[in-house]
Amino acid sequence: MSEIFTDEVLAKLPGNIAIGHTRYSTTGDSALLNAQPISVESTMGLIAIAHNGNLVNLGNSKARLERDGAVFQTTSDSEIIVQLIAHSRCNTLVDCIAESLAQVDGAFSIVMMTRNRVFAARDPHGFRPLSIGRIAGVNGEPDTFVFASETCAFDLLHAKYERDVKPGELVMVSEDGVTSRRFAPETVPHASCIFEHVYFARPDSRIFGRWVQQSRDEMGRQLARESGVDADLVVPVPDSGVTAALGYAAESGIPFNFGLIRNHYVGRTFIQPEQRTRDFGVRMKLNPMRSLLEGKRIILIDDSIIRGRRAARSCACAGGGGGGGTHADFVSADDQPVFLWVDTPSTKELIAANKSVEEIRELSRRTRWRTCRCGADVLVHHE
Repeated sequence: MSEIFTDEVLAKLPGNIAIGHTRYSTTGDSALLNAQPISVESTMGLIAIAHNGNLVNLGNSKARLERDGAVFQTTSDSEIIVQLIAHSRCNTLVDCIAESLAQVDGAFSIVMMTRNRVFAARDPHGFRPLSIGRIAGVNGEPDTFVFASETCAFDLLHAKYERDVKPGELVMVSEDGVTSRRFAPETVPHASCIFEHVYFARPDSRIFGRWVQQSRDEMGRQLARESGVDADLVVPVPDSGVTAALGYAAESGIPFNFGLIRNHYVGRTFIQPEQRTRDFGVRMKLNPMRSLLEGKRIILIDDSIIRGRRAARSCACAGGGGGGGTHADFVSADDQPVFLWVDTPSTKELIAANKSVEEIRELSRRTRWRTCRCGADVLVHHE
C-alpha cells in the first residue's frame, strides 16, 4: 500500500472522507475494472462502495435492474448494491440504501460514501466483521469516525474502539454526527464466520467480541488434548498457524520452533483457483530448516489443510540430507467449509469431511508424497 499511496499521490486526493478496500476476487474477474471502491452516478449523486463478503442472489436482481436500464460497469457482485440504490424510488438516500440492502442475500460488511457522508452496514446474519472507531478531535475539531474489518487498524490510527456495527444495522456519519437505523429485523439468527478467527484476521484484532490470539491459542491447546501425538518438535506453518502451534506446545510440553521459514514477499496462497497453483505458491512461500528438522518427528500445525499437503511434504523432504527420514504429523485447527467468501463452499471439497484418518493416510501413500528422496512417511492427522 505504501508503494501506491505515496505522498505525491495523497497530495492529489484532497478531502476529509474516504473509503477503501483490498478484496480477493472471489466473485467476478481479477481485473482492474473490479477494483474497489466501485462508484455509480445516480439521481441522488455519486455513490461509491467497498464490500467485504459474497452475495448469492445476483441473477434475478441483475436481470431486473438491466431491464430497468441499469448498465453494469464491472463483473463484481458488489456493484449490484449501488445499482439497487441508484434505481430505488425512495425519497431519501438513507431510505434507498436501507431498501437496497434488504433485497440482497449473502455476506456483506460494506462502507459507502457520497460527497459528504459515509455509510457502513453489515448483513443481517453478521457473517463478516465491521467495527467503529473514534479519533478524538484536537483544538476544538470534531471527532473523526473510522470503520474497519479488523480492530488492529485502529491501533495504527490511534483510534479508540467504540463498538461493532450490529448485524442488520446501517450507520451514517455526516457533519451532524452519527446516526443509525435497522434495515433488517433483529430476529434474524446470527452466523459469524469461524474462519475469521481461524485464518483471515490478525491475532491482534478483536473479532466478534473475542481476541483472535485467544481463539487460536485455545484451538492449539484443544488439538493437543485430543490428538495424543508424540513428537520431538512442534512446528507452525507461518504465519496464521503460529499461535495455534504455541498453544499446542504449551499444552503438550513438546518444544516449539520455527521449522519452516516464510518468504514474506509471497502473498496469500489459499485463494488461488487451482491446487497446482497453490502448491507452487506454497513452495515459493515456505522453505524447511533442514538442520532443525533432519531425523526428527515433528507435529506440523496449520490453521487449515489448504497448504498442509505441500508444507508436510516440504518438512518430510528436509530429512533427505543424510540424517535419517523426518516424520511429519500434520494437525489442522479447522475442518469447516467457507460458504460465503472463498472457493471451498461445500464439504465435498474437503478431504477430512469425506475420509477417515486411515483413508487420508492411505491416500497420502499413493500420491507424490512418496516420491520424496528421503522416503519419508507423511501422516495427515486432521482433528
